[in-house]
Amino acid sequence: MDTHIIALANQKGGVGKTTTALNLAAVLADKGKKVLLVDSDPQGNASSGVGLFNTNEDKNIYSCYTGAKEAVDCILPTKQKNLSILPASIDLVGVEVELISQENREKRLKALLRPVREQFHYILIDCPPSLGMLTINSLTAADSVLIPMQCEYFAMEGLAQLIQTIRKVKKTLNRELYVEGLLLTMYDRRNRLTHSVASEIQKHFGDQVYKTVIPRNVRLSESPSHGQTIIEYDPGSTGAKAYRQLGGEFLKRTKARA
Repeated sequence: MDTHIIALANQKGGVGKTTTALNLAAVLADKGKKVLLVDSDPQGNASSGVGLFNTNEDKNIYSCYTGAKEAVDCILPTKQKNLSILPASIDLVGVEVELISQENREKRLKALLRPVREQFHYILIDCPPSLGMLTINSLTAADSVLIPMQCEYFAMEGLAQLIQTIRKVKKTLNRELYVEGLLLTMYDRRNRLTHSVASEIQKHFGDQVYKTVIPRNVRLSESPSHGQTIIEYDPGSTGAKAYRQLGGEFLKRTKARA
């Protein structure tokens, strides 16, 4: 199987990163693609977002990082057909410290995903909102990076830092890495600042910016607390429609690149 690994990264929190990881994964699975969602954020929101509120003590990505378990033993099915998850646990906070003394510490995630890679069409990694060792591992393991961005004043500032990190990883750890695209989230058409930030981002990044924008939508923010993706929770909502549109655009782009 030709597998594509995408890291969803932005060191700024609250930009719709996990919401995008969850719902893009759900849409791709809904379209018949075999998808693995990797929760690489100690907060574990992607895990609870698919209904795993109490992850098994040892069946999680932390156990894989420490070498106690293989990824194949920790991948769990979700309620949605074609969608599996490698869940997080709060212990993941300690990984940054534990990896410091290890050889090839930036390549741990790449190594642990290698044996399961072929089982999926897409592997989506939800990175933590930081540029630490977990994010570096995700960028090293990934083929591409999808950057969700909120249309607000400080968006560009954080983006410059992230692009710099991506360039460093590309230069030293993962020559094949490229930016999949930038996704505008929490889009409010009535807000003038939204439009000026959006046009600024488009001016700098052109075709790399997805045409689909994700609107502010109450149903989108509600669905994770019910342990459901928006596709399950409210398939007719504007949020669900936007993520379906994103899924279509994403597939079209990856097909054009193949």
